[in-house]
Amino acid sequence: MRRPVIDYREFRLSKLNDPQFSHLKLLFGWVVYFAFYFLTENLIPEESCHVVHCYLDDVIPFCEAFLIPYVFWYVLIVISLGYFLLYHVESFKNLSVFIMITQAVAMAVYILFPTCQDLRPEVFPRDNFLTWCVGLIYTFDTNTGVCPSLHVAYSLGIASVWLKEKGISRLWKGFVVVAVILICLSTMFIKQHSAVDVMAAIPLGLLAEWVVFGKSYWRKKFGGENKTGRRNGNVRETPKTPRPNE
Repeated sequence: MRRPVIDYREFRLSKLNDPQFSHLKLLFGWVVYFAFYFLTENLIPEESCHVVHCYLDDVIPFCEAFLIPYVFWYVLIVISLGYFLLYHVESFKNLSVFIMITQAVAMAVYILFPTCQDLRPEVFPRDNFLTWCVGLIYTFDTNTGVCPSLHVAYSLGIASVWLKEKGISRLWKGFVVVAVILICLSTMFIKQHSAVDVMAAIPLGLLAEWVVFGKSYWRKKFGGENKTGRRNGNVRETPKTPRPNE
């Protein structure tokens, strides 16, 4: 069995600032997020929100089966953060910062430009366990603070980090990509988000991608050495081979 890169059994709160455990402070970002989530969900009245709606929302039917990938999003977050926390701390840091950036920007938008949606069906077309679960979600997750979708933004970050991870099978990476696509679709099919919310999450994800990986990954990937021996705009001189004495 693969051993974790850090032995967390040695962790104590007094060691939180130690280089070995300082990355755990990123977990406190979730406390801040849930505090702002509570405020935006309960203190911003629906009357002051702008309704988000587009033609595509009327074309997409309600389908309770998409509740499965919608809920799997929570599992995927825990699996991803947990795995990176144990086996690749740098990826844990990258994913945590990616999520925190999308959280901060989204919460600022929710407060400065509050939004809501009116897509939820008044009566479900079918009566089964999945529709009952969707109704349960409707009761505690209001239809406000929807644009951009954090379900989508987080998912983009999860896929980005996993795809850059070395030593991971293509099968798992393919599974993550499919799961992320289904998660993004699920937000529209169970009427939690408008298609506008999904599209708005894409530039948010790109912003976080650039902040987290712009220099460490993409600049290196596209700014590396080319065939003429140039690197980052500089010409690398080829050392001369000394001639043997005649």
